[in-house]
Amino acid sequence: MATVTATTTRRVEAPAERVAEAVADYRGTRPRTLPSQFTGYEVLEGGTGAGTVVRWQLHATKKRVRSVLADVTAPEPGTFVEDDRNSSLVTTWRVRPAGPAASDVTVTTTWQGAGGVGGFFERTFAPRGLDRIYGQVLDGLAREVAGR
Repeated sequence: MATVTATTTRRVEAPAERVAEAVADYRGTRPRTLPSQFTGYEVLEGGTGAGTVVRWQLHATKKRVRSVLADVTAPEPGTFVEDDRNSSLVTTWRVRPAGPAASDVTVTTTWQGAGGVGGFFERTFAPRGLDRIYGQVLDGLAREVAGR
């Protein structure tokens, strides 16, 4: 088993503080940014940043659906970590200033992949699929913060 990593980055035209607040808003902003690959999204506890517990189903492909039950931590300002209780999946959101009126947002997802031939295909294709999915989420985030 090898660690599989998928990373997506976008420049968002809004100050880092505003973008980080939007990323931390699991009740309001987050559900509005999710594309159709996310279903059953529900906040179970909290709703803003650390201490939030949230669940959803991620439809990576038509046949690959992952049920996520994530605990959110915020180990440093502008960073939010979603640690799945059901698997080794960890998604980390990082918001960093890119000047006074822009931010770079990076979403990195890691998990322990399968071994053998299946693992080879997972390591090869899963990061591309997640890049596409999280690219849509980040595009939605950019639209959300532009309207504030």
